[in-house]
Amino acid sequence: TEWVWVGGLRPGSGFLTSTLHVIQGIVGCQVRRDPPNSTERYTRWINQLTPEQLLTQVFTANGPTVIMPTWFCSRAWFSHVGPFDEGGQGVPEDLLFFYEHLRKGGGVIRVDQSLLLYRYHPRAATHSVLETTVWTHRVRFLEEQALPRWAAFTIWNAGKQGRRLYRSLTAASQRKVVAFCDVDENKIRKGFYCHEDSQERPKPRIPILHFRAARPPFVICVKLDLTGGAFEDNLRSLHLQEGQDFLHFS
Repeated sequence: TEWVWVGGLRPGSGFLTSTLHVIQGIVGCQVRRDPPNSTERYTRWINQLTPEQLLTQVFTANGPTVIMPTWFCSRAWFSHVGPFDEGGQGVPEDLLFFYEHLRKGGGVIRVDQSLLLYRYHPRAATHSVLETTVWTHRVRFLEEQALPRWAAFTIWNAGKQGRRLYRSLTAASQRKVVAFCDVDENKIRKGFYCHEDSQERPKPRIPILHFRAARPPFVICVKLDLTGGAFEDNLRSLHLQEGQDFLHFS
């Protein structure tokens, strides 16, 4: 198995009583990993998201912002959203259920207690899900839920992931991309990204700017917690509001 329950809500915490009215929410909790050093970045992310980020960071490659083995919700809400996709091995059923939950206006709540020991092992079912499958669902969800409210946006990352996102977008969404931005001087010096696979003539040439010269909103294709805080410091220096001025996609 991938997980083992190790605890419960503290007696007298009042959490269940205070959330009985939440009939459209998925409730989860913080987790501990076994071995403790497995997927350290993911574990920090899942445990440290703010209540607001439980909804703003639903587009990242990490998947649901509360981990599925910790979920509970009302039977009526599950029946309204569900069922799970039983397509078998290779189907990201937790991600698909989570997206449908959000489409129907569901909320996300995390109990800030570590109530689950989440065990890593190499034969876990999650490894059967292809990254390309998840990528396709993520891009479609981004286009459906986030991009319609922006007339134009900038992709933060002129490298591999940013270009991949651009190429994966529909033509209508591609036309909203006004620039890429980056900190890499070599990419900035090049000046533009040319979409060679485009059927348009002339082929689209998207400017590449320094992040300080670019205009929000941003779809950010830079992984969090990988640069010793340098990327996070750059983002904070712009004094933007997550969910309104930028969204994390990587």
